[in-house]
Amino acid sequence: MKKNVRMILILFCITSLLSGCALLPFSDDNPFAKQGGKKGEKEVAKIEEDPQSQSEESQEQEDKDQKQKEENKQKEDKEKKDKEAEKEKTVKEQADLLAAMYDYDGAIQLLQSQPDYSSNTELQEAVAGYEATKATCVEYPLEEITHVFYHTLIKDTSKAFDGDSKEAGYNQVMTTIDEFNKITQSMYEKGYVLVSLHDMATFHEDGTVTRGKIMLPPDKKPFVLSQDDVSYYHYMDGDGMASRLVLDENGDVKAEYVEDDGTVSVGDYDLVPLLDTFIDEHPDFSYRGRKGILAMTGYNGVLGYRTDIAYKTGENLSEDQQKFLDQNPDFDYEKEVEEAKKVAEAMKKDGWEFASHTWGHRNATSDSAEKLQEDNEKWENYVAPILGKTDMIVFAFGADIGNWEQYTMDNPKFAYYKSRGYNYFCNVDSSQYWVQITDSYVRQGRRNLDGYRMYYNPEMLSDLFDAKEVFDPARPTPVPEM
Repeated sequence: MKKNVRMILILFCITSLLSGCALLPFSDDNPFAKQGGKKGEKEVAKIEEDPQSQSEESQEQEDKDQKQKEENKQKEDKEKKDKEAEKEKTVKEQADLLAAMYDYDGAIQLLQSQPDYSSNTELQEAVAGYEATKATCVEYPLEEITHVFYHTLIKDTSKAFDGDSKEAGYNQVMTTIDEFNKITQSMYEKGYVLVSLHDMATFHEDGTVTRGKIMLPPDKKPFVLSQDDVSYYHYMDGDGMASRLVLDENGDVKAEYVEDDGTVSVGDYDLVPLLDTFIDEHPDFSYRGRKGILAMTGYNGVLGYRTDIAYKTGENLSEDQQKFLDQNPDFDYEKEVEEAKKVAEAMKKDGWEFASHTWGHRNATSDSAEKLQEDNEKWENYVAPILGKTDMIVFAFGADIGNWEQYTMDNPKFAYYKSRGYNYFCNVDSSQYWVQITDSYVRQGRRNLDGYRMYYNPEMLSDLFDAKEVFDPARPTPVPEM
């Protein structure tokens, strides 16, 4: 049986081989073998066609590369032209700003210094415009320049005028933010332009003096502005006013304000940032970048920073100072000084100036020359290193070191202040303008724009604004008499 099976298998295999159905087929029956011949033929044809195909592909790639190069060059040329146009625009804008602030010579020089000025008609036309406007300017009489001043501005009238013992003083000598904004707008519309005491006269190292020459269009009038006591004294805490000046994320000077819940807001909450913002929008309100003068004491520090030496030594502290240190056990005096310096430097770069208001808010009329000397030494030791040395003194209380006659060296108070480098002296005077310019000093009266003056003497302010339109209805009336 087994032998029969083996024989059958052998016969089956032989038959399969002879019929071409083996596992390895004959070539005629192998489809791969048949296609292989055709594939070889195609490969030969392809080899013959490759040189031309490759040439076409290469040319096509070269065309694409050339097109891309041209597009890139066009893009680069456009970017270059855009940059040149932007640069030209920026330069033109800079010149326009200089001219808006009455520095026509600076604007002209800037444009004429451009490499393409000789072929740039736009710049040439701008220069012609500046020169035409400059030709209309007239010299303003220095003795007719008015000087206005403020104290810290009130942000929240409900806190300043809350019926406590400080309300009367705030009502008399301070101004609200709303009033300040209206006054500023009115003075701008009347053609007033901010100048500095330094524009009125220059004192040289050799002792000589050169009178200033303020040139403005005929419809413009220069004025000086100052703000007293920008120290944010301890007694003002919680009374609706800013707490200090700071630099924001853009490096601009702003005011901090402590809200009811203890959080701190940063914004235009006092004169400095308010005026900065106004001049940014109305550059023609400033003569060549001038801002205001801050009249500074030092006994509570400066600009809201507790920088007086007492905060470091802990000696001779007032009740308010001791309370502050108790509430701030981590107080860092050196850091406080550095922060104050940063703000002061930023302000000076932006056109602000600092004057002495005496270190201890002294009465220069009643105090002796010795007392004033002692006080000034404190200002020079503890305030000047932060704000910088100054040649201006703005007397506190509206006091003065002499009567209406000129100062002389026989006056020991004047002789001392002059020996310490002071050349500009300011008191308080209700006149529209009061100016003395001599070969040894400049003296100017200041006009208080506050609740007292607006309520009792509105007619004295009519050249600046309409007091009835400005007076804040939140003020309690009558304003207390002084």
